[in-house]
Amino acid sequence: MATTGLPPADDADVARVTEALQMITPRWNVRILLALNQPPQRYTEIAIKLPYLQSGQLHPKIRSLCDAGLAERTEHSARHVTYGLTTRGRQLLPVLPVMAAWAEEHLEKPEQPLSAIEQVEDSLTLLTRRQAPAILWVLKSRQEASARALARIVIPDGYWTNIYPPLRQLMDDGLVATSGKGQPYRLSPAGDALGPVFGALSMWSAGRSLDHADRHPLWGRAKPSVLAAPRAWASHQSRLPVPSVPLAPAVQTQPARRPIWQSADLFSHATPNRPMPALPAGGVRR
Repeated sequence: MATTGLPPADDADVARVTEALQMITPRWNVRILLALNQPPQRYTEIAIKLPYLQSGQLHPKIRSLCDAGLAERTEHSARHVTYGLTTRGRQLLPVLPVMAAWAEEHLEKPEQPLSAIEQVEDSLTLLTRRQAPAILWVLKSRQEASARALARIVIPDGYWTNIYPPLRQLMDDGLVATSGKGQPYRLSPAGDALGPVFGALSMWSAGRSLDHADRHPLWGRAKPSVLAAPRAWASHQSRLPVPSVPLAPAVQTQPARRPIWQSADLFSHATPNRPMPALPAGGVRR
């Protein structure tokens, strides 16, 4: 069923990517997926890895991941039940370092370095803004467009001025830019650099190998963009001062501009818990 005025192939692609983002964005879902990336475990074993989640919080989240087809529950006996990732869930994990790499390069650096998993969570927050994937898709395809033209494509059944709130949010997040009032909108360098992220999400949601992400008909042709100047961006609610999922410590690399973590760090659970840095009030990086 069409959700926008995009061509059918693009409309289906945006719908699949949006659905994929909605599966993994709810708070703690990424951490739970990483905790499940082990041989099948009992519920108590999983809970130990996520001590900041109460049992009443963890169980419904695992159940929702099972309903989404990312995790599975296996009942060996009445007293022996285990949980683990499905093949589909494991295939999603390589998308996460792509998001972390994009965030490391294009989001403003906080005073305290963020772990890779926090970079992923912040990326997901921006990409699940209302109408965000569709707006970014249109601007990538057309290079630039007026608000009215965007509205005709993104919300064809709505009043055209309703496009302004999501557009303003994407500008605040640093993904969309304009030269001034009445001027067309276009992707910022950070928005244009989302090619690897959207390409990987598109391939995964279509059941294809992530190796084909750079061949995406729209996002796969992106040329390396010039780094944008750092800017403030709106994030989700301030994080609680609780320990993160045990991950390997961030590794400093050279030269500059390379991520401070290694790909394997995102999926390692070898190190003890450490406090998760909280964003300031309002959740905005300064």
